[in-house]
Amino acid sequence: MKKKIAVLGSTGSLGRILCNYLYKNLNKYDVKLLVANKSSTQLISQAKKLKVKNIIIHDEKIFKKLTKQKLKFNIFNNIEDFQKINKGKIFDYTLAAISGLNGLVPTFKIIKNTKIIAIANKESIICAWNLISKELKKFNTQFIPVDSEHYSAWFSINNNKVKIKKIYLTASGGPFLNNQSKNKNHFTLTKALKHPNWKMGNKITIDSATLMNKVFEIIEAKNIFNIRYKDLQILTHPKSYIHSIIFYHNGFFDLIGHETSMKIPIINSLKFNENFKMDTSSLNLKLLNNLDLRLVDKKKFPTIKIINNLPDNSSLFETILVSINDKLVDLFLKKEISYKDLCDSLLRIVNLKKFKRFKKIQPRNIDQITNLSAYINTNFDKLMYKKS
Repeated sequence: MKKKIAVLGSTGSLGRILCNYLYKNLNKYDVKLLVANKSSTQLISQAKKLKVKNIIIHDEKIFKKLTKQKLKFNIFNNIEDFQKINKGKIFDYTLAAISGLNGLVPTFKIIKNTKIIAIANKESIICAWNLISKELKKFNTQFIPVDSEHYSAWFSINNNKVKIKKIYLTASGGPFLNNQSKNKNHFTLTKALKHPNWKMGNKITIDSATLMNKVFEIIEAKNIFNIRYKDLQILTHPKSYIHSIIFYHNGFFDLIGHETSMKIPIINSLKFNENFKMDTSSLNLKLLNNLDLRLVDKKKFPTIKIINNLPDNSSLFETILVSINDKLVDLFLKKEISYKDLCDSLLRIVNLKKFKRFKKIQPRNIDQITNLSAYINTNFDKLMYKKS
């Protein structure tokens, strides 16, 4: 019997990887749902190739245009409308890969409809893990992390009953790791977008340059593996060959690596519990003999200091952190602020006294998270230019 598949964020980089694989293996997979925000042309092309009957397009204007066309799909504007006529466990596997906080609601809502959910949406795990984990238990849905670092760690831990002593996540260091300039004004947008190892969207590429991506991954790891921040650490690793190191209490440690292709964690999550063969490159001994693992230079990457001020419990503060970073990165991409402004403003704004109380408030529902993010967006100019 074919596996029934849903792809949330099918037109993004991760969604495209999965859809390309599914297209080559339609004898094994039945793609039931594709979801995108605005990329309607690509979404329709995917739906035709994969013979999909249901698509969701979140942009309301594009949705209205598509409904006027004679398309052979059921077209929905949101996950709730789709669920009104599709109930119960209708998917065997769902990839939740919508980027940003826009992916939070559909990721949360789809849990009850799928046997396995592979989450690539960082914001769901960072901002709403206490809610997500309850939903997973409620509907008996298997969760698999998709980020290369978290999947590799999960792969090791999932196959080992020994208690964890420490988890190390690696960071390439992005384009500025070996930049000797002390003047961050020399760190231009053009340079920041030239990631040495990965082809990613502009937003996550900038997060990689500032190392905020790794700050977020530390929060994710804390939530996923139920481990304290003091037992998590970032190591720079320029070649991105090793993705995580798990140090166990019995003295053993695992170095888990793979070539720099997101196809490996994505397809492994799709084939969870299957014994299968993947065509990959041979073991790279040259890289293994020169891993160059180091502690992070906090002067070059001051944003990692944020980790020291994060609450151990899940809180609304993480939503504030994500929302402020999103706004600042957007300004940098528009060339309205410099790289130095991005880093300095992030550290200043998240440490404002008015936000400290949110470290003690645990999210009660998804609306509370989305409303707080909307407040940050609406009032950001005041936050940006307030001196205290």
